[in-house]
This record gives sequence, C-alpha cells and structure tokens, in this order.
Amino acid sequence: MNSGEETNLHPGQGLAGRHPSHAASLPQALAKAGEALIQAQNEDGHWRWELEADCTIPAEYILMMHFTDEVDEALQAKLATYIRRRQCPEHGGWPLYSGGHFDVSCSVKAYYALKLVGDDADSPHMARVREAILANGGAAKANVFTRILLAQYNQIPWRAIPVVPAEIVRFPDWFFFSLNKVAYWSRTVMVPLSVLYSLRSKARNPTGTGVRELFTVAPEKERDYFPIWSWRSRIFFWFERIVARLEPLLPRSFRMESVRRASRWYIERLNGEDGLGAIFPAMVYAYEGLIELGYSPDHPYRVQAGRALRHLVAEHGDEAYPEPCVSPVWDTALAARTLQETGREDAFTAAQRGLDWLATRQIRETEGDWKDGNPDLAPGGWPFQYGNAFYPDLDDTAAVANSLHAMDHDGRYQEAVARALQWVRGMQSRNGGFGAFDRDNTYHYLNDIPFADHGALLDPPTSDVTARCVAFLGKAGGPESRPALERAVAFLKDAQEPSGPWFGRWGTNYIYGTWSVLEGLAQADWDMREGWIQKAVAWLKGVQQPDGGWGEGNGTYFQPEKAGQGAASTPFQTAWAVLALLAAGEGEIPEIRKGVDFLLRNQTADGLWTDPQFTAPGFPRVFHLKYRGYNNYFPLQALAHYRRHRQGLGAW
Repeated sequence: MNSGEETNLHPGQGLAGRHPSHAASLPQALAKAGEALIQAQNEDGHWRWELEADCTIPAEYILMMHFTDEVDEALQAKLATYIRRRQCPEHGGWPLYSGGHFDVSCSVKAYYALKLVGDDADSPHMARVREAILANGGAAKANVFTRILLAQYNQIPWRAIPVVPAEIVRFPDWFFFSLNKVAYWSRTVMVPLSVLYSLRSKARNPTGTGVRELFTVAPEKERDYFPIWSWRSRIFFWFERIVARLEPLLPRSFRMESVRRASRWYIERLNGEDGLGAIFPAMVYAYEGLIELGYSPDHPYRVQAGRALRHLVAEHGDEAYPEPCVSPVWDTALAARTLQETGREDAFTAAQRGLDWLATRQIRETEGDWKDGNPDLAPGGWPFQYGNAFYPDLDDTAAVANSLHAMDHDGRYQEAVARALQWVRGMQSRNGGFGAFDRDNTYHYLNDIPFADHGALLDPPTSDVTARCVAFLGKAGGPESRPALERAVAFLKDAQEPSGPWFGRWGTNYIYGTWSVLEGLAQADWDMREGWIQKAVAWLKGVQQPDGGWGEGNGTYFQPEKAGQGAASTPFQTAWAVLALLAAGEGEIPEIRKGVDFLLRNQTADGLWTDPQFTAPGFPRVFHLKYRGYNNYFPLQALAHYRRHRQGLGAW
C-alpha cells in the first residue's frame, strides 16, 4: 500500500477567493452565508450536497456496464471524461484523494475502464499510467477488490483472489468468522460477492478487451498475489490456501444451496431504489449477482437494483461520476444546526423545516442487523442516506436527535428523541465507546484475513462517533443516561493520543477527531478545565498555520507523526478548529481571532467557501471522500458560534 500525503502547496494556493481585496465584516459574512445556505434547501426541507470519491468509482461503473453488456454510451463518455481529467500529471496515474500519491489499484481500474471505452493503449496518457503501474509492481500488486474484478474479466486466475464462498452465510456466531462479526459494509459487500465468487462469474466484455500488458509476470505464472503484513496474516493465508484446495470437493448440491441462502440474504436487504446497504460497492455486486442468478432484465429486483445505481450518478456538463452513497440525513442535520446558530428568524424557520423532514426519516419499525445481540432493543435510529432501514447510523442518530432536542419548543419531537436515546444507549459497546453501525464489533484479528487487505472489515468504537453520542446523552439524556455518558467519556480519555489530539475515523483527521471530542464534551457540560482536555487545546493551538487557518492532509492516515499538518489551510478544518477552541471555553484568544479572519478572507462571492481537498476517509488509507457540504455549513457555523460567544449567548 502506498503511503503519502498531499502535494505541498504554499498557504493559500488552490482556494478560489483566497486573496480578496478586503475581508467582509462578520455580520455581512454571516448574512451572505446564511442566505446561501437557506437557498440551497430543497422544497421538502432537506439539504443534500454531492459526495465525491476517487476515480475507482467511475471506473467501476464503466466496468460494470461492460460486465453486464448494458453500456450506456452517452454516460460512459462522460464518466471517461471525468477520469481522464483527474489523471495526475506528476506520477501519471490516479491517487486516492486530490494531491495524493499514485495508487496502483485505482490506476489499474481507471486504465482498464478507459481501454474499454476505446482509448488507444499507446496514446500518451495511457502509456504514462501503464508505465507507472509496471514501475509499482504491476496489476498483480493491486488490492483484493481489483483482483476480483480482473478475475471476473478472465485477466487473472481465480486462485489469485481469496476464497469468498457463499457458505459464509452458514457460519455460526461461535465460529472465528461470521457475518455478525464484521461491519455492515463488509456484510453487504461480501454476501453478493460470495454469490459471484461461488458461480465464478464472468464478465460479458463484448469487445473482449484485456489488460495483460499491466503485468510484470504472466498472470498464470505469478505466485505473489497475496501480501503478508503480520504473523497472523501469514497463518490466515496458509489456512485460506488450504480451504481453496479443498473447495472443489464440496458437493454441488451443497454449494448451490449456499448460493440460494446467500441470495435470499441480500435480496431481503435490497432496499428498493436506495440499494443494498445504500452504498455503491454492495449495489454493484448485488446487481451483477442478480444477473448471474438468472433474473430477467424486467424483473422487479433487477429493475430496482439498476435504478439504485443510476440514481447515484452526478452529471455536470460533459462529465459524470457516481457518488459512493448519498448523505441527505447528515447534511440536513448539520445544515439545520448551523442555521440554529445564526439567530436569524428566517434561518430558524429553515432549520425547523429541515428538522421536520428529519423527524419523518426515523426508523421506527425495521429491525436491522443490529438486532442480533440486542433482542430487546427497539428501533429508533436514523440512516445516513434517504433510506437504509436495515442499517441506521449512530453518528447520524446522535446528531439528528440532538438537533431535534434543541429545537423542541412544543414537544413535537419528544417521542422521536426518547426513542433515539433508548436506541443509542442500547448500542453502546462494552468498552464504553460507540461504533458507527454495530455494537462490540471488535474482532480485530479478522483484519488479518487475506480478504481484508484494506484493513477496514470492522466497525469498532471510534472517538468521533462516541463524542457525538456524548453530546446527545449529555444534552438530552437526563440522569438515566449518566452511567452511559461517564463510560463514554472514559473511553475518550483512553483513546486520546499521547500528544493530545484524537484520531478522526470519519473526517480528516486529527483536527476532525479533536473538534468532535471537545465539542461533545462541552455539550455534555463536562469540565473543560481538566488537564487531558487542556492538552488537546494546546495541541490544536500548536498546529495553527501562519495564515491563521488550519489544514491537515489525508497523508496523515499514512504518517500519523504529521498529525494536524500536511496541507494548506482549508475552510472546513479551520472551522472545526475554531469550533473546538470555542467549545473549550478559550474565549477571545489570538488563535480564534486569526481563524475567524481566515474564514472571512476566504469567503467566496456566493457567500460560501470552497477547497479542493478531500474531507474524510470512507476507509482510511484505502478510500477517501469529499463531502461538498462541509465547506458550506461548517465555516458558517464557526462564524455564527463566534458571534454568539462575543454576544455572551453561548452555544445553541
């Protein structure tokens, strides 16, 4: 796996509007940004901004169309344009995030997609990426998911990928591996993938296009497909290879019954036009699996699965990209909270409309996978997406319910908040923390199985999600939530890095984690003068940049020793830092004033902010995201909170 960080830019490079002739005053900036945020609201009250990933996703969409022989030529052309325009001029390939280093897996998929589209393999842009791939060991060094795709396209033998048998749906919970032991995203990907693997699915590939030129050794002769990264991974590797040799001995009737069970499992969770797990990789495998199982093009399952994928595509002029998922609940919760902070009457009205929309999205009936191990717990969470009833999200639930509680002046949200409190408390892990979707998902040895070279098979408790739950429990929980709150705070104490910050699992990176924790503690009315908290404050002050902003690169997921550094200042990270310092009760200090000035200087003509940097990991070091809403609501929230502080009003 390549390590790296963003290309170094001088402070201020890459931001539109970074050097205006004069800074707007605070009231003017708040008015412009508030109006822009209100204007972005949809008619039914919710907000949603696009969620962008690396070029793996558009490449996979093209490859899926050729797998199924259902090629939309117009869409394919737009996806290819998007991919070409994001090829890195420095290294010739594609990175995992803007400014990142070469990634072999992303580059192999992008190259293959462009070749399928019709790009000449000898054209300069294709030759450059091919040279870069070969210089980095060739396609044999790509990750498991890329090798699975290559096996489906008959470019490598099936022995080059780990065994992913449909029998995994039969494994009991007492076994070292079972579906309940891995994260929801792993479950929803692995089960349809196990169907494809067990049937040895083969891409239609109507043009017969291949990429054997990307291998340094002929794929049939290659013996080094599986990386070994620990003593445990070596043991699992040999165990998996033994299973691979024994697999052909399985009776066909047993294998086909396993395939039927696996298909039933994921068809039950197809989730209509929101898609399996409401995430792109699971939806692709589900759609391909339905085709391999023989479902006709007009079958409702296949129609729904196809539409779910098409709904993810964002088109802009002559280019397009699929979103890895959509984020309306998260965006609406954060936008509504931001407008609550501004104090404007029209902003409160807009926030109320957003919260009314959110109240209707609470999951009150569906008992999802989280029910295993929680038989007496009633549903009460929210999803991240429009619809994902099997997989409510603790992060979203805490954020939404906290906002509902803050605006519940007439009791309209009382039942929803009570349900959410009960569900959140019930999802607390034994160590006091909270994961994003599951409780006690801490079987860390599973990240050493050959399939898990991405290192993100699990959903263990994290500081950022736990901090959101701390805020909610502290604000709305009452005395009955105090034990859960204290256990969660103890988890945060233990999770703190020696130098003071917290790791950001769901936002980049230590600045995000530290903001999440400090704000969560402040909302829970914790004593912010405690030494461990002040250590985090000192760290945050110490990583402020000379221009007054804060900026941290996604490269810190590879190089944690550079925590809080590695990128030019960004509006969204500067906002997190300002909010964190205000939450810590720092008052009118130079660091906050400089951060506010940075935000005022860099507000764009439309009243909002912009920045090219990716804002969060989907899976750290493997898959990164750009939440386009983060530069719209977080800077406004920081400015509004700062003004409330100056007026002596405190936080909302």
